[in-house]
Amino acid sequence: MSHPFCDRDPAFIQQLMPAWAWLYHNYFRVQTSGWENIPDQGQLMFVGSHNGGLACPDLPMFLYDWFRRFGYDDRPVYGLTHAKIWQAFPRLGQMAARVGAIPFYPRNALAVLAAGDSLLVYPGGGQDVFRPHHQRDRIHFYQRTGFIRLALWHDLPIVPCVSWGAHETLIVLADCYDQAKQIHDWGIPWLLGIDPEVFPIYLGLPWGLSLGPLPNIPLPAQIHTRVCPPIRFERSGYDVSRDRAYIQVCYQRVVSAMQRELDDLARPLIELGL
Repeated sequence: MSHPFCDRDPAFIQQLMPAWAWLYHNYFRVQTSGWENIPDQGQLMFVGSHNGGLACPDLPMFLYDWFRRFGYDDRPVYGLTHAKIWQAFPRLGQMAARVGAIPFYPRNALAVLAAGDSLLVYPGGGQDVFRPHHQRDRIHFYQRTGFIRLALWHDLPIVPCVSWGAHETLIVLADCYDQAKQIHDWGIPWLLGIDPEVFPIYLGLPWGLSLGPLPNIPLPAQIHTRVCPPIRFERSGYDVSRDRAYIQVCYQRVVSAMQRELDDLARPLIELGL
C-alpha cells in the first residue's frame, strides 16, 4: 500500500536486486539466519542495530533478504530514517525513499501503521552506525525509547535484528562530536548548517583517514545477520505507552535480548578471528 509521503517504488527495488545480489554473495558474502522467526502475518516492528557509516551495508543486505523472501508488494516494510539525510544528502534521501525509507517523524510512523504495514527502526541512529570499532560488540540505543512507546501503543511484536561484520567496512576510531560542538559554539558554523549529532574519525573509502559523517564506500567484509524471535509485551495500549516505568522495563528487555543474540552470533566468529 502506498502512502502520500512515501515514494516507495517496487519497480526500482526490483532493478536494484541484481546489484544487491552480487554484493550479497560476492562482496559481503552474507551469512544469515533466523528468518523462520518472522510471523506469517500481522504488523511487526523490526528493530536493528547497524554499522558501517552512512553506507551501513547490513541494512541493504537485510532488505535484499526480505525482498527475495517476501517480494516487493505483498508485505511492505517502511524504514524510519533520520530526516537529516534528506537535508544533507537530498539525492541519497530520494533514492532511499524509493526503497521505502521515510523521515522519522511520529506522524509518518502512525500513517504506516494505519495503513496496515510494518516498520523497520534503528533507534541508535547516527551514534550507533558510527560507534567506535571497540564498541562493535555492544547494542547502543542511547536510551531512545520512542520505538517502545510506539510498539506498546499499537500492540506490535518487536522482531530484533542483529549483525556482525559491517563494522569492518568502515573503521571508526572515535567520536569527536563534543570537540566539534565546542568549536561550533565558538562561532564556526556546521557544514550545510546542519548539526550532525555525531562527528567520527575513521578509516575507510574513499577518504582514507577522515572525519565527519560523510558518505562512504564500504570495504569488503563478511557480514553475518540474524533475525531474532519476536518479543511480545504483556501490556499494551495508549495508556501503557505513557507509563515511563513500564517503558523502561520493556526497553531493557529488548536491549538485553539483542545483546544476548549479538554475543551468541559474534562469539564463534571472534574465536575464528572474523
